[in-house]
Amino acid sequence: MAEYPVSEGEVPFDAPGAGKPCKTWYKVVGSLGSGKPALVTLHGGPGAGHEYLKSLTDIYEQHGIPVVFYDQIGCGRSTHLREKKADAGFWTFDLFMRELDNLVEHLGLRQSGFYLFGQSWGGMLGGLYASGRPRGLRKLVISSGPASIPLLVEGFGALIADLPPDVRKTIEDCNSRGDYESHEFEEAAAVFYKRHVCRLDPPPDDVQCAFKNLKEDPTAYLTLQGPSEFVIIGSFKDWEGYHNAHNIEVETLLLNGRYDEATDLCMEPWFRTIPKVKWVTSEKASHMGHYEDRERYMKVLGSFLVSGAP
Repeated sequence: MAEYPVSEGEVPFDAPGAGKPCKTWYKVVGSLGSGKPALVTLHGGPGAGHEYLKSLTDIYEQHGIPVVFYDQIGCGRSTHLREKKADAGFWTFDLFMRELDNLVEHLGLRQSGFYLFGQSWGGMLGGLYASGRPRGLRKLVISSGPASIPLLVEGFGALIADLPPDVRKTIEDCNSRGDYESHEFEEAAAVFYKRHVCRLDPPPDDVQCAFKNLKEDPTAYLTLQGPSEFVIIGSFKDWEGYHNAHNIEVETLLLNGRYDEATDLCMEPWFRTIPKVKWVTSEKASHMGHYEDRERYMKVLGSFLVSGAP
């Protein structure tokens, strides 16, 4: 692999209600002084960490666009707040948007301009952030990020119905009992994950890092989402971010996969609502198209980012 400039740092973050000093850890691949807008990446989860997005380094290698990775508060190398378990008043969209804004300000990206890429939960966050028309934002990418959690859950129903009968019955039985910690449920969930989260076997090490991060500190995930990818009983269960999406001024690219847990049903409201939007679905991918269909994914993403650039 070619050598390229990499820098790391930490940004103090005044998280409302945290009760202690917090910091956001970040890494920049490339140089922010290159004259090109940086691509700021928002990972999923919440709590999955930045590692599983490292394939986006391809965008720097192919186009010279600097890429900013960071661990959102509550995971990875940023401040953990396990004491805030089940505190829905603390773990809010506003908290994570403040953190993103704080990082953008610290890195001086308002002046140079920046692109925003959000995957899964990060796509939800990115769509909401962009609807506030932040200064400096040039383009937005929402990758497998649902526009509506109720529609995401509705899509899960169809995906679960298509699982092998014994797996489907196990999931339904565990759901009815609220039993999400048994070995039985974990095995059934693994079948869903292999079909609709990452179809590569084994999953790349970087993708496995996301699951390790979530296991190591599930505080934000359990509070906002719930006990699994397809059991959403957390505080964002009624979220429908597309209601504000008509305010998104920048060109937007939507990405998802044919086998994605983020089905077309939950992506379509973004497409219907965002004024300047393009939507591309990978026929080979599920939720991790940036690995499952990496070459085509990076071609589509890179072309979108450089189109119209000076």
